[in-house]
Amino acid sequence: MTANDANRAATRRRRQLWAGVLALGGLVLLVIGLTVADGVAAWVEVLVAILLLVTSYVVQHLARRATVYRHDERR
Repeated sequence: MTANDANRAATRRRRQLWAGVLALGGLVLLVIGLTVADGVAAWVEVLVAILLLVTSYVVQHLARRATVYRHDERR
């Protein structure tokens, strides 16, 4: 594994970690917003949760895309 491959793998792992953190935060806010919160606070929490979940999906997509569609230097 070259230094470039190691850097790319580290970047992918870091993006996947952030995607997981964002998804977990989004799910927690969604559960709180749908079960505990009341009124405007519930709507705000649900909207922030949806925003976090969509952001998590985008970050995961970018991490996978960088791995799948990378240029192969060995050709």
